[in-house]
Amino acid sequence: MQYVLIVHEVENYLAWKDIFDNAAIIRKKAGELSYQVLKYDREPNKIVHFSAWTSTADARAFFESPALVKIREEAGVKAPEFIYLDQLESGIL
Repeated sequence: MQYVLIVHEVENYLAWKDIFDNAAIIRKKAGELSYQVLKYDREPNKIVHFSAWTSTADARAFFESPALVKIREEAGVKAPEFIYLDQLESGIL
């Protein structure tokens, strides 16, 4: 399984979340399978988006596309950091 971890600061969480939710269809078409949205416990506008993807290539193509750069600007995203990950193992304790 391939994953993407994105850490970024947003100007306004509710405004960002509205745009994020409205992009669900394009994220799914691009290959996103599931996601989690988390925040730093002491920085409410520091957001972590963790998602599973069909492939790293699909995720890179989506996140690095000019269309998504524009969407991030509209959503008030500041300096996102993208980390592309391949799963080595998982478990439930």
